[in-house]
Amino acid sequence: MSVYAAITGWGMGVPVKIVTNDDIAKIVDTSDEWIQTRTGIRERRIISGSESTSTLASAAGRDAMQMAGVTPADIDMVIVATFTPDRPLPATACQVQAALGLNRAAAFDIAAACSGFVYGLTVATSLIQTGMAKRILLCAVDVLSHVVNWQDRNTCVLFGDGAGAVVLEATDQPYGLLSAVLGADGRREDLLMIEAGGTCMPLRDDPHDTRRYLTMNGREVFKLAVRGMEESSLSALAKANMTLDQIDLVVPHQANRRIIEAIAERLNLPIERFFINLDRYGNTSAGTIPIALTEAAASGALKQDDYVLLTAFGGGLTWGSAVIRWGKPS
Repeated sequence: MSVYAAITGWGMGVPVKIVTNDDIAKIVDTSDEWIQTRTGIRERRIISGSESTSTLASAAGRDAMQMAGVTPADIDMVIVATFTPDRPLPATACQVQAALGLNRAAAFDIAAACSGFVYGLTVATSLIQTGMAKRILLCAVDVLSHVVNWQDRNTCVLFGDGAGAVVLEATDQPYGLLSAVLGADGRREDLLMIEAGGTCMPLRDDPHDTRRYLTMNGREVFKLAVRGMEESSLSALAKANMTLDQIDLVVPHQANRRIIEAIAERLNLPIERFFINLDRYGNTSAGTIPIALTEAAASGALKQDDYVLLTAFGGGLTWGSAVIRWGKPS
């Protein structure tokens, strides 16, 4: 008998503070028109006060568990996809475990940048299929506001903070992940990276050392993202023995509207088949896809038994696409 991992609950956690394009125009040489024209972003959420990576993930996880109708004792494992943890040690997943009272759950993090949710969904599904767990809470979250240079208009306008989460449960019905294709090319790490802060290059006390911030070659990343997301999408569809006309909704990584439009053109799909909410959140890295799934379900754009294509590209370089069947088993 085949084992699947149905997505039975979903939720999101975003900061209270909204930062508009006009707000950013007060600190760097840019404008609302310039940002919207080039990215499609109007505003983003930025943490403040006591908010952190773990608090956003915990809020999303709490909502997902409530949606799934499960208790803390039901969760066997917590996985958090992030490259902006609260601390280098312990894993943010351990902090989420404690915050939600998931006392019997194992916990660990995955770092795959913007591809984190697709990677995490694949790992979680595999653990359920092998019998290691029956129910897993998967959170995907990043706090980009702490790693962007707010004097660099080429990057600071793009990013925001946010988390999404799903509960995965074992079932014999074909729900959840049907296929996935993952990829990486570490030879191109310099195109999208944070150079300092690890063991290779520890941080110095110099506040002017910009190597602690995210840097990106936007032109090259744009080209590679479109290619990687297109090719992995088609491969994931082929692996699932499906075609694009069977897909009800495409939920892409929310990095830049121009990237999404280019993928739609490459796949010969109308842009209306894509769920887009980056205008309100910007690029929240690993958080973008589960936040979009949560809003798509709430708005009715995503319904029971819909077939959904997920696709992402991020630092590493990493990329991945997945085909899922949305909804709860009967």
